[in-house]
Amino acid sequence: QVQLVESGGGLVQAGGSLRLSCLASGSIFVGRAIMGWYRQAPGKQLELVASVISDSETNYADSVKGRFTISRDNAENTVALQMNNLKPEDSAVYYCNAQWTIERSHFNSWGRGTQVTVSS
Repeated sequence: QVQLVESGGGLVQAGGSLRLSCLASGSIFVGRAIMGWYRQAPGKQLELVASVISDSETNYADSVKGRFTISRDNAENTVALQMNNLKPEDSAVYYCNAQWTIERSHFNSWGRGTQVTVSS
């Protein structure tokens, strides 16, 4: 069984920073999975914020490029999202996601989310 647990959310003023962390446990190694952070604001669709596919390949939503950085620690089996220069529009519930393949079977797992609120 795979479990993803997010932490690090909270309330911050615009221009501030937060660091989200996702701890993976069970039959998953973050170094062998596509790890991503998604977010969903009230009344809006779930959107991909950032993902790490390999040590050299990361992707970011245009709205967070230059402000957010995704990283993973294979030894600790964690994925982090450093968020700088936060804006009120970054307020949302942030979810950690893992996708991996074993032989021909594809697996997908989600954390329960952590709330990020940015005040203006």
